[in-house]
Amino acid sequence: MTAVTAVKGPTAVRRRRPLSLTAAVLIALTAATAAGCAADESGDGAGGGGGGDKIAFLMPDIASPRYELYDSPLFEARMKELCGDCEVIYNNANADASRQQQQANSALAQGVSAIVIDPVDSNAAAGIVNTARAQGVPVIAYDRPVLGTPPDYYISFDNEAIGESIGRSLIEELEAGGAEGGLLQVNGSPTDAAAGLIKQGIHNAIDDSGFELLAEYDTPDWQPAKAQEWVGGQITRFGDGIAGVVAANDGTGGGAIAAFKAAGVEVPPVTGNDFEVAAAQRIASGDQFNTISKPIKIVAEAAAEVTWQFLQGEEPAGETTLFDTPAQLFEPTVVTADNLAEVVASSEQLTAAEVCTAQYAAACAALGIADAG
Repeated sequence: MTAVTAVKGPTAVRRRRPLSLTAAVLIALTAATAAGCAADESGDGAGGGGGGDKIAFLMPDIASPRYELYDSPLFEARMKELCGDCEVIYNNANADASRQQQQANSALAQGVSAIVIDPVDSNAAAGIVNTARAQGVPVIAYDRPVLGTPPDYYISFDNEAIGESIGRSLIEELEAGGAEGGLLQVNGSPTDAAAGLIKQGIHNAIDDSGFELLAEYDTPDWQPAKAQEWVGGQITRFGDGIAGVVAANDGTGGGAIAAFKAAGVEVPPVTGNDFEVAAAQRIASGDQFNTISKPIKIVAEAAAEVTWQFLQGEEPAGETTLFDTPAQLFEPTVVTADNLAEVVASSEQLTAAEVCTAQYAAACAALGIADAG
């Protein structure tokens, strides 16, 4: 896999696959959107075959605030543009696979025409796919793949590339600073296949780096508190022999940082992923080394567009295949203090005002972020 490294600009990232939909998909979407607009203007409602349909949007947990803040409203907004009288039924399973199954069953009972799911458990979600398929309802896996029974489509950022990107960025930082010691690897949930891809990407980056992997942990349900507890134990075990921490997302990275602070020792470079406000603040203040900017609007809108195609009776082609599923994968951008101001300035996910609260105003000013919003 080609490494993706930190860049000075938020869009100047090397990609192995095209970011946009295929030409055929774009033509179909343009025609569908035009038809929807014409229907709206005539007062007949948008969307031809998709008019009045219900779509289930099932998210996995509340450990990350992104699902309520970004994914759900962005998906619904784009869906409304494509199909003015379609209804989006949103549910969050709060890291409970059984609850997500119940939410899917409830959505099917309400007559949904499509399910978009970010699975709590990638294997357990195969049951949802089987149930939906028996009723002729397409399933689009979102952010995390479904294993066992392939869904109809998969949309996500390239999670293996994310792991490789944060890992390589960290190794380059440690080498540049002449760091000595080993690494801790804090992975995501063991039931999340996307976490497994990130984990593999991290190993791609660090296994031959020359820095010993001291210990590795799969964090149940991505819980920051679990990550903090585990890292705290490793601090006791390895002391100042920890040169850096490769954490799979901003929540686990934040937990790792909290563990070092609680132990009263210097925080080594710690990675992240998701570009949460708290992570941007930690990067500005020097507590967190990097994160991944993966604009959720890209995947949320792409998911809505693919869902619209299914509602129109079409079968969108994937740009690649992953886990036997037609897939569209987008490339990430690594964010460090070097390009934080530029990424914040161009972000539709967070603003300079949100990042640069009173506590972080001086740090923001030093990086030029106060003037970037």
